[in-house]
Amino acid sequence: MKEGLLVVLFLIALTSLCDTINQLFLKSAINSLNFTPTFSITNIFKFIFQLILKPRLWLGFVFSAVSLCIWLVVLSKADLNFAFSADSMHYIFIALASRLILKEKFSSLRWLGTGLIVLGIIIISFT
Repeated sequence: MKEGLLVVLFLIALTSLCDTINQLFLKSAINSLNFTPTFSITNIFKFIFQLILKPRLWLGFVFSAVSLCIWLVVLSKADLNFAFSADSMHYIFIALASRLILKEKFSSLRWLGTGLIVLGIIIISFT
């Protein structure tokens, strides 16, 4: 395997990890509000104001910005088709984080799907 490919795969994994951390912070911020959707303009502005005061929301934005910067480096070094396909790693990271950190339940079929994503990433890495 070429050294350049390993660097690109590492950077893609890093951007996927940043995306996962971003999603965990956003999920944590929104869950802390006990939000009940209503269509009152007053409630919408109240919700937005409460949300922007959450540090976890801003930490999520920071990880999103870091991910974007890394992604731009990836795009400068790899074909978009390859990079975008390999970026499917974030589905794996999200599944693992959801199960291990958020304690969400996963069916066997969902784990099978995640395994197929891993297989697909391995196949495109060798093409």
